[in-house]
Amino acid sequence: MRHRSKTAKLKRNASHRKALLSNLACSLIEHGRIKTTLGKAKALRPVAEKLVTLAKRDDLHSRRLAIAYLHQKDTVKKLFSEVAPASKDRQGGYCRITKLGARMSDSAPMAIIEWVDRAVETETAEETPAAEAVVEVAAEAKPDRKPAKKKADETSGPAAE
Repeated sequence: MRHRSKTAKLKRNASHRKALLSNLACSLIEHGRIKTTLGKAKALRPVAEKLVTLAKRDDLHSRRLAIAYLHQKDTVKKLFSEVAPASKDRQGGYCRITKLGARMSDSAPMAIIEWVDRAVETETAEETPAAEAVVEVAAEAKPDRKPAKKKADETSGPAAE
């Protein structure tokens, strides 16, 4: 019987699977969102959410447990200083998985896993005046392009121009 046997094996042995999930969790903490296969994203979600719950306690013991799992002190520092405070009012469900479709090479189902509270940060960043200035400069640069040259076999009379 398979009662309460929920672990996704991902075709790896236990130590390889633990290393994979640790590295995926580090990448998620560092970048805020990652693109991976759907199976790996579903296996990563409980790991990442437990790490955020651990980081919300913010004591020495939870910090040491996070370092023992992730093996990267700078990533743990970012988890405790940025990710956990952004999710302090949330009771769970810190990650969002968005399905993307099949990968071109092997048709593996792909997904993006990201922090739910990350979207609030990007919306406020887009409303700053600096972002608007960059968009205006980019819009001004486009009309300066020269039109492509015509092929030799086309007629270059007054009707063609």
